Order: sequence, then structure tokens, then C-alpha cells
Amino acid sequence: MERTAKLPGASDGSVGADTVGWRRLKSLINDSVGAGAAFSRPVVSTYALVYTVVGAYSGGVLAPDGSIHFVPYGAAVGQRVSSAGVVSTYSLAYTTAGAYMGGILAPNGDIHFVPQHVAVGQKVSSSGAVSTYSLVYTAGTAYRGGVLAPNGDIHFVPYDAPVGQKVSSSGAVSTYSLVYTKAGAYAGGVLAADGTIHFIPTAAAVGQKVSSSGTVSTYSLVYTTAGAYMGGVLAPDGSIHLVPYQASVGQKVSSAGVVSTYSLVYTVANAYIGGVLAPDGGIHFVPMAAAVGQKVSSAGVVSTYSLVYTAANAYIGGVLAPDGSIHLVPYAAARGQIIRTLPAIPFSIGVCCSPFLNKM
Repeated sequence: MERTAKLPGASDGSVGADTVGWRRLKSLINDSVGAGAAFSRPVVSTYALVYTVVGAYSGGVLAPDGSIHFVPYGAAVGQRVSSAGVVSTYSLAYTTAGAYMGGILAPNGDIHFVPQHVAVGQKVSSSGAVSTYSLVYTAGTAYRGGVLAPNGDIHFVPYDAPVGQKVSSSGAVSTYSLVYTKAGAYAGGVLAADGTIHFIPTAAAVGQKVSSSGTVSTYSLVYTTAGAYMGGVLAPDGSIHLVPYQASVGQKVSSAGVVSTYSLVYTVANAYIGGVLAPDGGIHFVPMAAAVGQKVSSAGVVSTYSLVYTAANAYIGGVLAPDGSIHLVPYAAARGQIIRTLPAIPFSIGVCCSPFLNKM
């Protein structure tokens, strides 16, 4: 049976988290790539934020109503951008330094913030109500990023945590054993085309994944270094690209599980955190300390482009909006920044909310 994870406000339903959903998304991407775009290079612009502070937000989530929520890291308030581009803030139930990193859209439309250094989970309902809930494991910098599994479970990605932790579609929180653990092991995750969840290695010596049946296993990597990658993106061909943070080369895992590396045009310490797949099939890395944007085309060509705003620790993570624009999530940035790809065939909200796209 297809698990479509229908979301409120979706104009044509949502792309599910299983192989049926992936085939639909892949077909839409292929159509968009074939139709082309109004311009070949992205157009970059900035906009004013209501709330700015160093270390404010880390990662963002597209809600079913088309608004983009920034995930509070050190922020005292939540902040969002409406589908009309209006920026506003709202009260949070729980705040602390280094609170949450990354967020996940649940099948019922709730947005869950991923607990990094907190004692409780926090979520924003589809109606905008903010609430907290109990976690089973809380310690240090536990998790960074998360992924929605085909069965509706939300998996938090283990950074320092010695166990995995998930929230079921009914709201039950539980932990499970990992095969490999290490301080600073993984940051960000990707839902693969076969429904497997891949944790993205930052200090880990091996890759680690959770199958759609819940089996945890590891696999070999070609390139490992301290702080190598943070975040990943599923490409149109089914390969998973790791986003270079300290890495000097790109690394990807093919749909067949083959791991390989490729050359980057631009590398610098703390370069990028998180990435976004645009409707034209290009993967954009989100600039943290990078002075330029960097992308990988659907054909695998790596190139750079100019940004309007750059700063140390500027952005962490990005979100694809239905109009084809990519919103970069401000960490230390004083302004929001948008990368406009202007596809000939934009995605609907239901497609943009896909678990294959909507993550840190």
C-alpha cells in the first residue's frame, strides 16, 4: 500500500516517503529539467528579518500553508516567512542556547524541531500552536537533523548520542541501537529512493543507514576527515550528495550504494552546511562561511555563483519554496537570502513538502 503522507493544504497531494513517492518526484524533476528555466544562472537577493542574533536559527521547514519556519538554535522566538514573503515572529514554549538543529514535517502537518541540546522536544502544529513533549534521551549535543521514514516515524540523526531516537506517527518517542557511535559522528540525514535513511558523516569513519524495515547497518566511505560533511541532498538520479563543510572533495552514494568522490570548484573551512535540490535538478550547497554559492547540476557539473550577502557563520540549511526559490536559513546572518532558480515548471506545495526534499 502506498504511504502518501497526505498533508493539509497540498494542492495535488504530497509526494510520499516510499518508492512510489520517489518515482513521482523523479518524474516531476525530469519534466522540470526538460522544460528548462527562464534564466540559466540563479538570481540572488536578500530581505529584511524581524529578529537577528548570532546563532539564531539552524535549518528550516516548509509548512503545508506555504510558510517557511526557521528552527530555533539560540533564538528566543520563532521566525517564519509567509508564502507572500511577509516575515514575522512567534512565541516558543522552550528556548535555550544550542537548542534545536534541523526540523522535520510530520505527516499530520506538525513541524518537529530536532533536539540538539534540550531537555524536551518542541513542535509547531499545522494551526500554529507551539507545544513541547518528553524525550527518552537527552544529553549534550545529542542530535543534528532528522528524516521522516516511510512509516511516518521521525528519526533524529545522532551527533553525540549513543542511541538513535524517533517519534512515531502517533507521537510515541523511543530509542534504538546504533551500529556505530562517535562524538560528532553524523549531522543531517537523507531519505534515499528505496526508503532507507542515511546519516551524513561529519566525524564518522563509516556511513550508517536505517532501512525501511528498521535495520541499522554501516558502509565504507571513500573520504573521511574531521568535520567533513554536514547535511546531504538526494539528486534526481537517486544518488546522495554529502554537503562539504571541511571536506576538500565532494562525496556521493549512488542508488546502488557505490561511494565515490568528485572535484569541487571552491573549498574553505566551514564552507557549507546543508543543501537544497532545485526543480531544475541542481543541488545548491548552503553557504556558512563560503564567499560564493556552489552547485552541482543535474548533469554533475560543479560551478559557483555570486552571493549578495556573506558573513562568517552566515547560514545553516535551506528550504525550497513552491516558486522555485531557495531560502537560506540565517544563523549569524543579519539578512535573509534567496536563491531564485525560476523553473519553467515550479513544484506545488504538496511536492515541496516531500520527505525527499524537506529536511536539514
